[in-house]
Amino acid sequence: MFKTNTSPRENASFIAIIQRILIALASAVAVLLVCTALFIIMIRIFFAGSAFPGVDAAGINLEGMTKPEIEVALGGVLTYPNNGQIILSDGDRLWNARPEQLGVVIDAPTMAHEAMAVGRQGNPLKAIKDQFDAWFNAKNIAPRVIFDQRVADVYLRGLAAQIDQTVQEASLSVEGVDVVTVPGRIGRRVDIPAVLEALNVPVAALQDAKISLVIRETPPKVMDASEQAKLAREILSQPFILSVEDGEPLILETDELALMLRFDIIDSSDGARYQISIDQDLITDALEEIAPDLDCRPENGRYIFNDDTRELDLLEPAIIGRNLDIAGTIEAINQSFEDGAHETALVFDATLPEVGDDVAAADLGITELVSIASTYFNGSGSARVHNITTASAVFHGLLIPPGETLSMAEVLGDITLDNGYAEGLIIYGGHTIKGVGGGVCQVSTTLFRTAFYGGYPIVERHQHAYLVSYYQQGPNSPGPGLDAAVFVPMVDLKFINDTPSWLLMETYIYGTQLVWKFYSTSDGRVVEISKPEISNKVEPKKPLYKENPDLPKGEIKQVDWEAEGMDVIVYRTVTRNGEVFFEDSVETHYLPWQAVYEYGPGTELPEDALIEE
Repeated sequence: MFKTNTSPRENASFIAIIQRILIALASAVAVLLVCTALFIIMIRIFFAGSAFPGVDAAGINLEGMTKPEIEVALGGVLTYPNNGQIILSDGDRLWNARPEQLGVVIDAPTMAHEAMAVGRQGNPLKAIKDQFDAWFNAKNIAPRVIFDQRVADVYLRGLAAQIDQTVQEASLSVEGVDVVTVPGRIGRRVDIPAVLEALNVPVAALQDAKISLVIRETPPKVMDASEQAKLAREILSQPFILSVEDGEPLILETDELALMLRFDIIDSSDGARYQISIDQDLITDALEEIAPDLDCRPENGRYIFNDDTRELDLLEPAIIGRNLDIAGTIEAINQSFEDGAHETALVFDATLPEVGDDVAAADLGITELVSIASTYFNGSGSARVHNITTASAVFHGLLIPPGETLSMAEVLGDITLDNGYAEGLIIYGGHTIKGVGGGVCQVSTTLFRTAFYGGYPIVERHQHAYLVSYYQQGPNSPGPGLDAAVFVPMVDLKFINDTPSWLLMETYIYGTQLVWKFYSTSDGRVVEISKPEISNKVEPKKPLYKENPDLPKGEIKQVDWEAEGMDVIVYRTVTRNGEVFFEDSVETHYLPWQAVYEYGPGTELPEDALIEE
């Protein structure tokens, strides 16, 4: 151990020396701090309004530069917006764009602001620290870039106008009878948002770049319609025939067919394609025009009752009804188009009749004769006899279901020459004139009486204008008041089969007698008919003479016969099981009818003759 022998005085002197040294050091540090502070103050005063030492940007020392000077200096160095190159490509097509055209701008004011902020932000100590860090370590201000995408959007829209194209389906059309096809085209659209996203990277780095434009493509559903065009040409190579088993076919000539073809794009398992079809509206018009000639109602088999076997003998087979199925026919046409065929059969909906060809009498409840009536037509001309025969034959073997109302006009149909009727005298508009179907009222009167005598409810009946002598002929004539006029379609005769059994009609002509029979099963009704009650008789006027230039001189021909006017009422009581089932009456008002004569020009007439003016 080292040991010194010092006196207290020596120790005190040593301590004093140490104290003086410490005081000197403290003074020196104080002086240094003051000097440093003064230096910092001088530096900040010297660089007030300018960048501190050590601040640079884009390789430029910004020391001592004011903010405007910094902006100018940076503008001279950062020339990327004007001198940079952005190449936009679409395949082989190239567009050179300067960044400034795409909205790229160097934000020199912001960079200058950041340069001026070095050493001047935060609390004083932090600011001083940042100032010295920049001085000793350098502070580089990063480039600030403004990318105004609104400007870029406008520029890219200009390119899109050159690039974009709408999708175009392959087209298929007919000009005259020629089939024309145009191939499809892929739609193309510049995806501007995607391109803007791609521009962000080189723009932010102030780099030149080649950027492929983002193109969104939309393929057409149908690119090529050549196969369908080939099929269309085959369809139009010859007329199209719509055949029917028992009639004339409907032939669509090629020029007419060409107007009816439709080409519609459809989706299938193999992709979209054109489908060739017939124009529904046009073909419907054509089919509706021929439908009335092709449609037919179902008709029951016609029978006669065999009085010996008490069974039904088939007279005419049943007819299956049919209606043209327009929708089905259109479908068949379109299928023929698909198959390349040039013919298809018209499609019909079949309707079976209620009564076929093998029905038994018991099936219909027909077991007996339930009513019979007859009228005579002595003195009728050949035309009138022909019409009576023709009209009555329509009802021979006709079946009426239970509960059905028979319309004579509906069963007869049109009374025309085409339907087998001849011209004869008819009562029309209060006159006896020549017309088609004279004598049909003989048939309606006979049917009316058969229904009336059978106790069937009469729904509609019309009288004749005057008392017709034909209907009073025969040994069993009921007298006036039980005639019925029919003038199709305005004047009808209707009655109801109100029994639970079918009703079978049979009509026969024996010489000049028309006989009408009803076969069914009696439900027990009994019919009582009163004698005609006649009142208000009126004598006819004097005969009227009319000149007929077609008659020779001296000939007088009677064309109408006189008849008394009168009111007639006939009562009917129908009972069943001893009780009144219903009661009704037939009321008739006959006009007085004068005789009419026609004469040839120059014929001498009786002195008191009434001549038509």
